[in-house]
Amino acid sequence: MNDMPAVPAIRRSATLEGLGVGIIMDGNGRWAQARGLPRLEGHRRGMEALRRCVRSAPGLGVRYLTLYSFSVENWTRPLDEVNDLMGLLKLYLRRDLHELNQNGVRVKIIGERTGLPRGIAELLDEAEATTRGNDKLDLVLAFNYGGRQEITRAMRRLAHQVAAGTLAPEAINLEQIDAALDTAGIPDPELIIRTSGEQRLSNFLLWQAAYAEFVFLPVLWPDFDETTFAAALAEFRGRSRRFGGRDEGASPIKAAR
Repeated sequence: MNDMPAVPAIRRSATLEGLGVGIIMDGNGRWAQARGLPRLEGHRRGMEALRRCVRSAPGLGVRYLTLYSFSVENWTRPLDEVNDLMGLLKLYLRRDLHELNQNGVRVKIIGERTGLPRGIAELLDEAEATTRGNDKLDLVLAFNYGGRQEITRAMRRLAHQVAAGTLAPEAINLEQIDAALDTAGIPDPELIIRTSGEQRLSNFLLWQAAYAEFVFLPVLWPDFDETTFAAALAEFRGRSRRFGGRDEGASPIKAAR
């Protein structure tokens, strides 16, 4: 009789369908400060970097791209800066939505929607509805997002099911939690990139990053381009992933087809 405990299943990754990448886009303010420019200019240049990133992703083998666009902590910034960031998001969606749709990009928004300014909420809904049928690249924008807050919302959803008698507490498992998260249906990222030299997650995809590889770049986000992206992916693909196993037989990650 085998009394060994069952090994929890590792949530599926995106490898067979194309790579899953999350990016913490950091360094806009420092980029502007180093050039004696206002922070808004750093955010504008950061938006151009975002465009370059999204346009280059499919050609680099990326199928799921999750960008940390606005965290719940960002609301504590000065009001003028928050308004500038909201304006840039509106500009991006209004100006680029047609291009995203034409290029087969499906937009998904994760984060808390309640309490968002009406114009922003409507644009987010429109972006998701317009691109819902696309399948070349899943662009996941983490907006008004925090990993701890996401997990809290998921726990509340499960608690409501338990209270309603539709879910037994002992039935709660990894799959149930996955399904209750904002990212339900989206494979976990295999790689998380952070720019600006900082080496922390900053409340980004805390559950989903359990088995992700990390690449921390000294490049400030406005300087991020296809060459930088390709170099980060090359570093990732040169690593061996063991998921808690031993080294024997481990091989470098293969490029997504």
